[in-house]
Amino acid sequence: MTAVDRVFAAVFPPLSEYNIPTPAATPVLGSAGFEGSAEAHITIDWDLKDTAAEQVQWERAWHTATIFLSLPNEQLPAINDRNDHSRLHGNWWKRCTPEVAAALKYLLSPDSPGARLRKGQKQHDLLQWYFEEAGLRHFIQHVRPRILQLLEDPDAKYGVSNVVTYLERAHTVYFHNLQEHVYPLCANGGEEEKKWILSNLTGLLTYSLPQQKINHDLSELFKMHAEASLEIQSQPSTTEQRKIPNVRRLLTRLQNFGMGGSRLQKILAGVMSGVLSAYIKQTYAGEWMSRSKVTAKLRYWVENRFARYIVEMLAPLNTGTSPQTSPETEIALSDVEKWQEIAINHLGALRTEELFNIIFEWENDSSGAIEDLKRYVTNTAARLHVTNSFCEVLGRSLLQPGAATTEILQVYISIIRAFSLLDPKCVLLDRVARPIRRYLQDRDDTAAIVVSSLLADAETSSSSDVLPELAEEMQNNTSLTAQEDDVADLDFDDMEWMPDPVDAGPDYRKSKNLDVIGSLISLFETKDIFVKEFQKVLGERLLKQAQTFEIEIRALELLKLRFGEASLQACEVMLRDIVDSRRVDHVIRIEQNKVMSQRTEPVPALHARILSHLFWPSLHSEDFFLPPEISASQMLYATGFEKLKQSRKLTWLNALGQVTVQLDLEDRSVTEVVQTWQASVIYAFQNEESPVRRGPVTKTVQELTSSLSMSESFVRNALIFWVGRLVLQPSPSDADSYHVLETLPSSALDPSSSSKSMKSTLLAAAAAADAATSGPAHALRSEEDITQEKMEVFWQFVVGMLTNQGAMPLARIVMMLKVVVPGGFPFGNEELKGFLEGRVREGKLEVVGGQYKIKVS
Repeated sequence: MTAVDRVFAAVFPPLSEYNIPTPAATPVLGSAGFEGSAEAHITIDWDLKDTAAEQVQWERAWHTATIFLSLPNEQLPAINDRNDHSRLHGNWWKRCTPEVAAALKYLLSPDSPGARLRKGQKQHDLLQWYFEEAGLRHFIQHVRPRILQLLEDPDAKYGVSNVVTYLERAHTVYFHNLQEHVYPLCANGGEEEKKWILSNLTGLLTYSLPQQKINHDLSELFKMHAEASLEIQSQPSTTEQRKIPNVRRLLTRLQNFGMGGSRLQKILAGVMSGVLSAYIKQTYAGEWMSRSKVTAKLRYWVENRFARYIVEMLAPLNTGTSPQTSPETEIALSDVEKWQEIAINHLGALRTEELFNIIFEWENDSSGAIEDLKRYVTNTAARLHVTNSFCEVLGRSLLQPGAATTEILQVYISIIRAFSLLDPKCVLLDRVARPIRRYLQDRDDTAAIVVSSLLADAETSSSSDVLPELAEEMQNNTSLTAQEDDVADLDFDDMEWMPDPVDAGPDYRKSKNLDVIGSLISLFETKDIFVKEFQKVLGERLLKQAQTFEIEIRALELLKLRFGEASLQACEVMLRDIVDSRRVDHVIRIEQNKVMSQRTEPVPALHARILSHLFWPSLHSEDFFLPPEISASQMLYATGFEKLKQSRKLTWLNALGQVTVQLDLEDRSVTEVVQTWQASVIYAFQNEESPVRRGPVTKTVQELTSSLSMSESFVRNALIFWVGRLVLQPSPSDADSYHVLETLPSSALDPSSSSKSMKSTLLAAAAAADAATSGPAHALRSEEDITQEKMEVFWQFVVGMLTNQGAMPLARIVMMLKVVVPGGFPFGNEELKGFLEGRVREGKLEVVGGQYKIKVS
C-alpha cells in the first residue's frame, strides 16, 4: 500500500476490513449534543496494529467522551443548599456508562496505544478540550455576566460573598466529572492534571473578572470583620452581625477553587496594616503624658490580640491547611516581633503627625510622646522623615508674618528641649532649627525680646513681649561658659570623645554646654548685635524707679562669662553709674538738707541719677520749661555736685525725669507719679492770680506749646493723660482747648451708679491715661530717631541743590551729597528715600517723573 493509499484509507477505510461504523459526526468545540447516542455500543481493541483502524477507534472514543463531558448552553441552576446537588444530575452530571468509561480510559490511560501515539499533541488533549469547553465557552457566556451583575448590584452590601458562592457553584459543576471519572484514569491519580487545569482556571478568573472591584470589596469585608473582632470600632447590631459573611469560611472557599494564596495574603496584609494604624490613632492619639506606657501596652495588644487574629485568618490560606484544621496555630516569636515593630512604626508615624502640637503643648507635660517617638527614630530613613515632616508643618503653621515673635521664640525653646530629649546628639535639632533660626534672624524685634526676657522677673513679668520661661531659665542657669571652648573639634584630653553621627551634616558641631540661652544668643551672627541690644534694654531698666538690680547684675555677670568682659564694658559702666549715683545723691542730699533747713518756703525734694554720657546709648534730650520750684532745686543740686566733683558738670535731661504730683481740687485730691512734661503741663493750669479760685483755668494746645517751649507731641500726651485721670476736660466747642475739672459729677463718684454712658466714659478715660503713661518716647532714643536727627543736618544741602540745579533723581542726590558734605554722606539710597518721602508727605517736596523738586505753594 502506497503512502497515498494509507492516507486515504485512514479517512475512508474499506468496509470489508472494519465492522465498526464511523460516527455520523465528530463533536466540535462548543457543541452541546449530537444526533448519535453516547451510549451506542463501542468495542475498544487495544491491540490494533493498523493505523487507519486505530484512528477511527480514537475518533469514536473522543466522540463518546466529549458528549459525556460537554456542558449545556445555559446558566447554572439555582441551588439553595450547598450540599443539595439533585438539580445537577442528569443534564449537568450525566450517567457514566461502561462505554463512556472505556472511551475515557482509552483516551486518558498512559497504557493506551492511542494516548501514546498522540502524546504531546494539544489537539488530542481531552483536558485541553474540556478547559476550552468549560472556560472559554460556558464561563464567558454564562458565568461571567452573572458575576458582573452581582458585583454591580447596589442593594447587595456583601456582593463579593455572593460572587464567591456563585463561583463555588461553577467550580463544583466544572470539576465534578473530572474528579469522578477523569483524574482517576490519569497517571499518579491526575495530580499534574489537577494543577494544570486549576492554574488555567485561576488565570481565567484573574483576566476575565474585574479584579480591582473584587479586591476592594474583599478589603472592605475583611476590614469590617477585623475592626469588629478586635473591637476597634463600635460593634454592629445583632441583625447586622448576622448579615456579615463568615470570613474564615469565605477564605477557605476562595482557597479551594484557586483564588487564595499570595493574592489574598496581600489583601489581608494591606487591610491589617490599615486596621493597626486605625487602632493606634483611635487609642493613643493625644496621649502624651510623661512616663509613657504606650509602647508596652501596644506590644502586649499586638502579641495577644492582633497576632492571634492574623494567624486565624491565614490558617485557611496555608497550603497544607484543610477547613477542618484548628485555627489555634503556633505563633512564631519572630513573626510577633516583626508585627510589634510594624506597630511601633505606625505609632512613630502618628507621633510624627502630632509632633508640632506636641511641642506646642510642651509646657503641659507632653514629653511622653517624645519617648514614644524615640523608639521610632532608630534608622536614618525614619530620622529624615521626622525632620522633613516637621519642617514642612513648621513653615506652614508658624513661620508666617502673622505669628508673633514671642510665640515663635516660645516654640523654638520647646523645640530645643523636645529634640534634645529625642536625640541627645542634637543632629535632628540641628536640622529642624535651621529654618526657624533663619526666620528669627530676619525679624527686627528678636534681639529686643530675647534681651528683655533675660532681664525680666520670671515671677512678676506679665508683658506680652517677654518670655517668662526664658527669664526663669536665666535665673536657674549657671553654666554659661565661653563659646569658643565648647565646640572644639579636636580635644585630645576628652576621654569620652565620640565621632559625629553618620547622618550629621557637614557643618554639624555639637556644643557640650548646649542650652536654651546659648541657642538663643547664638541666633545673632555677631555678638555686637546682641551686646548693643542688651545695652539698650539695660539702660531702659536702669533708668526706672527700681530699688535693686539683682537680675541685671546676674545677667551681666553670666554674659561676661560668654562674651568676655571687654564686650560688656559699657554695660558695666552703666550699672556702676547707677550704683555710684545713689552714693553721690545721698551726700548731696545731706548738704542740701542743711541749706533748706534755713529756708521758710518748702522746696521739692530732688534726686538725680548721674550718667557717663560716653558709655550710655543716645538719650532723649528734649528741653522745655519746668516749674520754677523744680528749676530751683536743679540749680541747687548742680551746685552741690560741682562742689563734690569739681572737674565735672551736670547736664539735665528733663524728658527722662519723674515727678510725684499732688493736686488739690475742690472735691478731691489727686496724687500721681508722672513724667516731667506731664507735670509741667498740669502746673501751667494752676491759678496764679489768687489763691482763691474764681473759675477753672483754660488752656489751649498752642498756648501750652508756646509758654512751655515744648513739642506738640509732648503737650498732647500730657493732656490725654490728665483727661484720663479726670483732672482735665476738653472743651465741647474746641477740641484743642482744655480746662480743669474741679468737681466730678455725682455719678462718677458713686461706684454703684448704673449709668452706662458714665461707665463707658470712665473706662475710656482710664484707657487713654494708661496709653499715655509710657510717654511719647522711651528714655533711650531709637535708631530711627538718631537717623532722623542726622538727616535734618543734610536737609539744607538737599534744599540748596534742588533750588540751584532743579529736579534731581534719587541716585544723583546721593552722589552730590557724597561730594559736597564734609566727611562724606553716611547713608545709602534707601535711608535717603525714606527721609525724602517724609518731606513729600509734609508738602515740602514733590516727585515728578521719578525726580524730586521743591514744591511751590
